[in-house]
Amino acid sequence: MRTPSLYSQDDPITAALQPPPSETEEERVVRLEAEAEAKRVSEQIDEDLKQERERLRKNKDDIKLLLLGQAESGKSTLQKQFQLMYKPNSLDQERISWKTVIYFNVVHSLKHILNTLEAWDDSAEDEPDSSTDQYSPAHMRFNGGFSDRPGPSSSSTNHGSGSGTPSSFPRSEASSSTSHFISPSKDAGAMQIAALRRKLSPLIAADAPLADRLSGGISVSGSGKGGVFVRSGWQARTIENALGKMKSKRAMGSEELKKARDSLPQDLLQDALVQDVVHMLKSLETEIKELWDHPTVKALIVKRRLKLDEWSEFFLKHISRVAAPDYIPTTDDILHARIQTMGVTEHIFDVNIHGKSVTWHLYDVGGARGQRHSWVPYFDDATAIIFVAPISAFDQYLEEDPRTNRIDDSLQLFTQICSNRLLKSVHLVLFLNKTDLLRTKLDKGLKVRKYITSFGDRSNDYETVVQYFRAHFLQVHRRNNENRRVLYTHFTNVTDTKATQRVIGNVRDSIFRGYLQSAALV
Repeated sequence: MRTPSLYSQDDPITAALQPPPSETEEERVVRLEAEAEAKRVSEQIDEDLKQERERLRKNKDDIKLLLLGQAESGKSTLQKQFQLMYKPNSLDQERISWKTVIYFNVVHSLKHILNTLEAWDDSAEDEPDSSTDQYSPAHMRFNGGFSDRPGPSSSSTNHGSGSGTPSSFPRSEASSSTSHFISPSKDAGAMQIAALRRKLSPLIAADAPLADRLSGGISVSGSGKGGVFVRSGWQARTIENALGKMKSKRAMGSEELKKARDSLPQDLLQDALVQDVVHMLKSLETEIKELWDHPTVKALIVKRRLKLDEWSEFFLKHISRVAAPDYIPTTDDILHARIQTMGVTEHIFDVNIHGKSVTWHLYDVGGARGQRHSWVPYFDDATAIIFVAPISAFDQYLEEDPRTNRIDDSLQLFTQICSNRLLKSVHLVLFLNKTDLLRTKLDKGLKVRKYITSFGDRSNDYETVVQYFRAHFLQVHRRNNENRRVLYTHFTNVTDTKATQRVIGNVRDSIFRGYLQSAALV
């Protein structure tokens, strides 16, 4: 029997595709249009596949850099430094949206100060139960554990005391008194604070609306001192929220929306919420300064009952500038602004390395305990990791778990990264960050051994302390370094632009060398 040719009329597929003999002209037109559309779709799929193959071919040469570390370690500030170094125009484009963040930082800081004052009855005089220098009752319960052998079990070991009760904390001389009386000066100071609280209450009430403006109404358990989590693209959403007073986004055409965005500074300043905060900051500038300079506030800070993060102190010290009606955030303001990242945010930069342009994908991740599971999908094809550990946090505890010292948590997290099999060949860089804050704490007389008992009787000077912390992180790396990769370590203050960009340049070159070696190109 003759085998049908592909072009033979005897071929069953060809026969099936033939139009029926009774096909009308109208049906023929419909059929031809359907065939043309099917052909167009098929060609589009072919083109998409071709472009995807080309994209994957090009992306093979891309650098994928992860910024990892606990919340408030400085990852997002480091990301801003990369942005400032390799894509400065993008920072200028979003500059105005940082106003809302900075206003929120100021309001949230004032709220924290007033809440702490209220907890201490608007007084800095010693109470019978003030047995530690921790302002939070949750912190009073725990004597920080920092193992001499860092690892996953270090936080569960409470060195220096079998029970970990407050009695294991050294008591300050000021808190040893068991008697208490209300002095006239205390009563006058409390009355001044009460008056300031009343005057500042409308501004404090803006805390929740500003948080909703930034987060889009999303609340996350354990959001920490920053008070709010934001998703990727919050800057654009802040703009759209500001424009929402004119029309809903759905009611605006694309051209109209673009035109409105182009005139953003004026529109944002006219936003009802932001405008109200601007007016209140200016009208209450004197009261804010008076609260910040109040002897009771200063005393609570000195006695460690009131703890403020660096961003709080930075903006309160510059409140006259921030409260100005024509205020525009400076680059230094943006670097100090605090907002917590939720999920993973990708930033893309074209980096010139020795005459070769290489695309870098920088992933800034949320560092809170509940978000660390989102890191794993990015491990598989990572080129390098910068792990950021805030070594100034030796006297701080996790917001999510007040029993865990933050450096203990950092060491545990670093152990997990070093021991992860997906990351065995990944280039690893360690930033021991916030050295400026560490130096300030040590200069003020804060003793490391009060919080990390394994520090023992070592000298409490800066060089001894940083080398002690560095040794613990290096020990973790050595124990989990089957592939004998090099660990590049840097002492950093990522709010210092000049110093940080020099470090970024060194990191860039070391990552690129490691990348070339792993690709067997050198």
